[in-house]
Amino acid sequence: MPKAMWNGAVLAESRNCQSVEGNCYFPPEALAKEYFVDSPTTSVCPWKGTARYYDLNVNGAVNKDAAWYYPETKEAANKIRGYVAFWKGVVVENE
Repeated sequence: MPKAMWNGAVLAESRNCQSVEGNCYFPPEALAKEYFVDSPTTSVCPWKGTARYYDLNVNGAVNKDAAWYYPETKEAANKIRGYVAFWKGVVVENE
């Protein structure tokens, strides 16, 4: 089962992930929400839409903008609407 880990914490774990462009997107209900802090950062993907970001706060360490999601998607990306992906040192394993 895929799981995302950083700084000793499991951030997300689910069998219902979606893979897009080599990234594993976790459903929102799979998140350990206590580690996620809304970020004002956004970016735009031409075919997915506007991404929003989360900072991760784990054991006193902050990883800025290390998770992203698309609250609204363009039609081609509907399967990942609201799903969260990671980067910036977050390890995603598929056990």
